[in-house]
Amino acid sequence: MADDKKGRNKQADDEERRQRERELQEARDRGDEPEPVDAALEDALDDLDDNLEDREYPTTADELVSAHGDREIETEDGSKRLEDVFDPVDDESYDSADEVRNRIRELTDR
Repeated sequence: MADDKKGRNKQADDEERRQRERELQEARDRGDEPEPVDAALEDALDDLDDNLEDREYPTTADELVSAHGDREIETEDGSKRLEDVFDPVDDESYDSADEVRNRIRELTDR
């Protein structure tokens, strides 16, 4: 390839294309990996997490509050009772412990 502006631009474009292809392939390869566990949220939930795993689903926010409302959840601003975390929520239904964890994350800005 000639060492001129056109040749250098083509080399740069080719390298960018190859880099994008590598990144896409890496993303595809990682597609089957499980999502990483949010360690901060897991610490915040402590033993409640075990109870969420053992619970039968579907379950509702009201059922969670009835069973675990007095449990403390660590938030960025300190701690809140689970009842207070779910206070703004109408009686939503959750199909898994992961859904509950995600909702808690949303409600506590984690």
